Order: sequence, then C-alpha cells, then structure tokens
Amino acid sequence: MQARKQPLIIANNFHPATIEALDASYETTHLWTLDEAEKKAKLAELEGHCVAAASASWATDPLLYTLDSLQVIACFGVGVDGIDFTETDRLNIRVTNTPGVLDDAVADIALGLIIACSRKFIRADAFVRKGQWKKGPLPLGQSLAGKTLGIAGLGRIGQEIANRAMGFKLNIAYHNRRLKDCDYTYCESLNELASHSDIVVNVLPGGPATRKILDASFFDCLGAEGTFINVGRGQSVDEAALVHALQNRTIAAAGLDVYDQEPGVPEALIALDNVVLLPHIGSATGETRTAMGDLVIGNLASFFADQTLVTEFFSS
Repeated sequence: MQARKQPLIIANNFHPATIEALDASYETTHLWTLDEAEKKAKLAELEGHCVAAASASWATDPLLYTLDSLQVIACFGVGVDGIDFTETDRLNIRVTNTPGVLDDAVADIALGLIIACSRKFIRADAFVRKGQWKKGPLPLGQSLAGKTLGIAGLGRIGQEIANRAMGFKLNIAYHNRRLKDCDYTYCESLNELASHSDIVVNVLPGGPATRKILDASFFDCLGAEGTFINVGRGQSVDEAALVHALQNRTIAAAGLDVYDQEPGVPEALIALDNVVLLPHIGSATGETRTAMGDLVIGNLASFFADQTLVTEFFSS
C-alpha cells in the first residue's frame, strides 16, 4: 500500500521545475492560484495536519502565519527579507534558504554590470545598430585596472565578487557589519566606502535595518566619476536619490539588477542613458536555479525524516 503523501503548501510560483518535483512528492496546495476567500478556506481545511510550506524567499503570503500547525517554511532564495521573523519566532516556525549555490552566478552578474558600465557596452551596441559608427567614434569609457572596487556587504557573494575583481586588477575595499580576516581595505561606514572607491557594488542583505540606507549622501560621496552597482536588494537604495544622482551626473553611471518595487522600474531610470538595467537575473541560470531547488527539496525531505535541516536560517 502506497503511503499517503504529506500535505505541503506552495505559497507562490517561484520555480516551475522545483514546484513540479514537489507536486510529485507531496499533496500540494498552490496557494497563489487562489483568491483571498479560497486561501482562507483552504488553510482552515489544512489546519492541524499541514506542517510545511515552500515559498520564494523574497516574498511570501502573510496568510501562512494564520496556520497554527505550520512548522517549517523552505525558502527558494538566499535573502529572506520576505519572511516575517516576528511571526515565525512567535509560532516557532523553522526557516530554510538556499545559500552558497547562487554565489557564483550573482558575482558574475556584478562583474558584467561593472564592465558594461565602465566600457559603455549598452550604448556601444546601440551605436553600431543605429549606424552611428560611420559618423564618428563612441565616447571613451573608463579602464578598470588600478581602480578601487568597494563592496558593501562582504559575505559569500561579496567575496566571490572580490575574487573576480582582482583578476581585473581592481583594488578591493569593503564595509561589513563585522571586520573580516582579509587583506582588503576596511571602511567603517558606507559613506567612507563610497569616498574611497571608484565603483561600489551593493550586496547588503534586505530588511528594515538596510531600508534606503544608500541615500543621497552616499551618492554624493561616490562622486562624479563613480559607478554604483546593485545586485543585493533594491530596498537598500533610496531610489529617488539614485535617480537624482544619475540625472544630475552626481555619479557617472549605475548598473542595476534589483529595484525597490519589482517588477516595477521607475520611468525616470528607464529614460537615462547612463544606467544599465537588468530584470533581476542574478541567479538566473539553469544550473543555479536547479541547485536552489535541490536545497528546497532536500530541506523538506530532511524535515519530514526528522533529520538536521540542510540549510536552516536563524534570524538572530
């Protein structure tokens, strides 16, 4: 006799292949396909015997926290700013995420944005396509060798960015909550980092502590020759201040993979020619997304087998 599948709530549509695998292993409820009334009715039906959920890490359904029997949320993603830890702590819900497996992919995007901004790749591509090359040369870009790259948040991803940047002969500075055992130049504040750097890449975690922490004063410190790269969280940036800095050439350029209100991108940013815009593709490779999905699946399997969770996240 085949064992009855465990019930599992899938809060949102985060990765089709992972969801398909979960559908095969569990009795799943696709919460995002239901309206509010249907969600409440379904959660009431699941109360008492559904103990697990899977969700994107950057956003989840707050109705999950009304399910008193919930014991674990397996998140797809490394940043967990979409999780309300006040609620998970209150309800003793364990949380997992997918660290480590997306570090290389995000670091690659950061370096790609640095090069695209410094050498004007997007403008150069349009320059050729529009036949402007025949009329004269493209304005000059900037070399990377010998410049200083400031990294805001020297975690796993920040370290991978540094590893790559040194191959381009960039000097490395950083700001972090804790001093690292490394040879990079440490800056005690974000503004000091900006003042010290030619390029700053943001890899700060999301959440209330970093909300709009990169503000007008930060961009003033980065200066008219500076470039800002964001592969961390859009919410860490005062987007209006960034737009103003780009419009007024307070900074030279920006390369962005994340935004404050995704998938919305301010029209003022779209109108600018000194910013490279990507649709949050930091981890968007087939290999990386598969590895992230494997961690979600592995964490849930470990939970139901009463084993140590593969990558449990602790909020404090």
